[in-house]
Amino acid sequence: MLPFKLQKKEPLNLLLLGAHCDDIEIGAGGTLLKLLQEYQIGKVKWVVFTSDETRKQEALESAGKFLSGVKEKEITVLSNRDGFLPTQTVQVKEHFEEIKKAFVPDLIFTHYRNDRHQDHRLVSDLTWNTWRNHLILEYEIPKYDGDLGIPNFYVTLEEDILKKRNQILMDAFVSQQSKHWFDENTFSALPRLRGMESASLFAEAFYARKVVL
Repeated sequence: MLPFKLQKKEPLNLLLLGAHCDDIEIGAGGTLLKLLQEYQIGKVKWVVFTSDETRKQEALESAGKFLSGVKEKEITVLSNRDGFLPTQTVQVKEHFEEIKKAFVPDLIFTHYRNDRHQDHRLVSDLTWNTWRNHLILEYEIPKYDGDLGIPNFYVTLEEDILKKRNQILMDAFVSQQSKHWFDENTFSALPRLRGMESASLFAEAFYARKVVL
């Protein structure tokens, strides 16, 4: 499933970065579940950069369910203001540097750099600014802006994995269920499209900006 230096016997250390409380799950949740099934996992560090108290509890619940089988994990949900992350660049960058000092990931998931949401773009930019010698996969978030691009890295998903991802999203993020886009149809639509593009039923797609052999 994973190329090059990640095809190794040692456990993988994973870093998952999301601007908002449900971003990681929507963009890379299926791939994460597949990695947990197919690879030895060392440590997983899961970081969300914006939240309020309600959303923080939902995010902790969701991350806990995704990582239920992981022995060594760290889930961090910060309280920066949603939609205003670029105004808090200094403290966000400082947190990135704290992660870098304490953790060496084999694989990093972050936002797509051409995402039209300002919080997403900042997290993506700081990811590349902070880690220079790592495999970084940028995930995509479907939204009103219509900013989906042309990904170049696909992870095929079995239907049971997609259903598990969707069920955790629906169960954990109760506060979001009044939004017109927050339903299983949305969460399955993009994986079905990316599945068609990768000659499979379902897939999550990513942007691998740089891969070094």
